[in-house]
Amino acid sequence: MNYPSEAEARVALHGVEQARQRVIDQIGMPRWYWWGLALCWIGLGVLSDLAVPWWAISAATLLVGAVHSSVSQRLLAGRQRTGDVRVRADVAGRRSALLVVCFLLGLVALTVVLALLLNADGAGHPATWASVFVAVVIVLGGPRVMTWIRDDATRRATAA
Repeated sequence: MNYPSEAEARVALHGVEQARQRVIDQIGMPRWYWWGLALCWIGLGVLSDLAVPWWAISAATLLVGAVHSSVSQRLLAGRQRTGDVRVRADVAGRRSALLVVCFLLGLVALTVVLALLLNADGAGHPATWASVFVAVVIVLGGPRVMTWIRDDATRRATAA
């Protein structure tokens, strides 16, 4: 039996590491996800400021939540940014979905706090302004969360 030389083994291992990194680079969510979420966020803020009945705002919030749930079910694990590859959960890390959910819950809290502060200050349309600010955080911060997840996957792959 012919065994590979040490140099051939190193080249093969390097190729495996490069392939693993290409897979890790696929971890993420498409840009349209973040933009869509930001626009829905602003829409809910606008509805809140338009003196729409509470039941209509609640229904809109439930609708946005249901649509988000169905769309993100496939994407929320942060494991399929493109149609090219679906990354296994153990490569993406079990914490990836938790990180995204915590990010979104933090944004809800930020929206409420900002809207209350703006309202206390007498600003017109406080929920709209708060949601616009948070929408910017979503568009800029969402991809950053995915970068953290990719960095964590790279660290774990290197340590293995």
